[in-house]
Amino acid sequence: MSMQIGIVGKPNVGKSTFFNAATDAHAEIANYPFTTIDSNRGVMFIRKPCPCKDFNVKCNPNNSKCVNGTRYVPIEAIDVAGLVPDACKGRGLGNKFLDDLRQAHALIHIVDASGSADEEGNPCGHGNYDSLKDVDFLEKEITFWLMGIIKKSWEDIARRCEVESKKIEIMLAEKLTGLGIKENHIHNAIKKIDLDKDKPSSWKNEELLSFSDFLRKLSKPMLISFNKCDISTDKDLKKAKEIEKKGYIVVPTSAESELALNNASKSGLIKYNPGSSSFKILNEKEITEKQRKGLDYIKIHVLEKFNSTGVQKCVEEAVNMLDLIVVYPVEDENHLTDKEGRILPDAHLMKRGSTAKDLAYKVHSDLGDNFIRAVDARTHRIIGADHKLKDGDVIRIVANA
Repeated sequence: MSMQIGIVGKPNVGKSTFFNAATDAHAEIANYPFTTIDSNRGVMFIRKPCPCKDFNVKCNPNNSKCVNGTRYVPIEAIDVAGLVPDACKGRGLGNKFLDDLRQAHALIHIVDASGSADEEGNPCGHGNYDSLKDVDFLEKEITFWLMGIIKKSWEDIARRCEVESKKIEIMLAEKLTGLGIKENHIHNAIKKIDLDKDKPSSWKNEELLSFSDFLRKLSKPMLISFNKCDISTDKDLKKAKEIEKKGYIVVPTSAESELALNNASKSGLIKYNPGSSSFKILNEKEITEKQRKGLDYIKIHVLEKFNSTGVQKCVEEAVNMLDLIVVYPVEDENHLTDKEGRILPDAHLMKRGSTAKDLAYKVHSDLGDNFIRAVDARTHRIIGADHKLKDGDVIRIVANA
């Protein structure tokens, strides 16, 4: 299963704009709640140094792209319907929202830093809503959703653990596997709250709630995209410090500016790479006065003030939260090619601690099943199945035909 990052938040905060800017997709954008009815999926990219520079070769990317030695590596994004309070009780599009989040490994929570949309997502005027409330209510909704799933068969699970001497971690992991929750998440949550894992029937309701909350933090790590930063006051932006005290990474973001820069770049008006702190106008004569004013606004109020639009930074910080590395599989470690002769064609995101055999399975199940050994193209050393990979490794897998 590929890694997925969920783009989440209440309606009308710029989720679809962020999604479009990050994926170059075309989800509908409008200024009213529930514009996004069906979940949208797309591909975002993170930036990594391409090994083509180290090996002094010209690469031929297949599943990614390389721009002047920077490899843009794909990761899947899902943009889901806006969430409103009490979604965990089925209100609004809550059930669909939560169902769509099942496979998300990390969350980028889009929050309107300007406080111009109320808790339902309706426009309410600049500064008339406390953006801090959005962080609290999303935590609550996901936590109560998880707790509701756990409680559905809790008595049976607790009884079987005690009567049949089965591990609570294993039984819960089997029940929650569809949510991307693993045994180690459950083990660490139990340990953190100091629950009696041998007698789960003794867990009180408030302990189950604390357990569900910690499980949320471990299994669905989240960062905050403090969107519409360009129209937010210094007072608005200071709230980021209060959010950071809750343990979150907060990134000032202007998704609308990123989308505008991407569109201008595709039209050939400017040269701009996602995540950059500047852009270059390519043809002064073709730019209208309106376009120039727009670009000047972005330059002054976004790029010079915040050093980027924040969209690319959000994506890369989310990948950092997941502790992922990038590995490049090849079929010829001397020429760095695949069977079609493409140089350094593919870049794969892998969990840190992944092994050579894990990479073999990532490329193709047959390679994993018939794994013999691997070769590190940088050192030309033979490595075994359990060898832990490093960020930027170029690896050849050797398998039985």
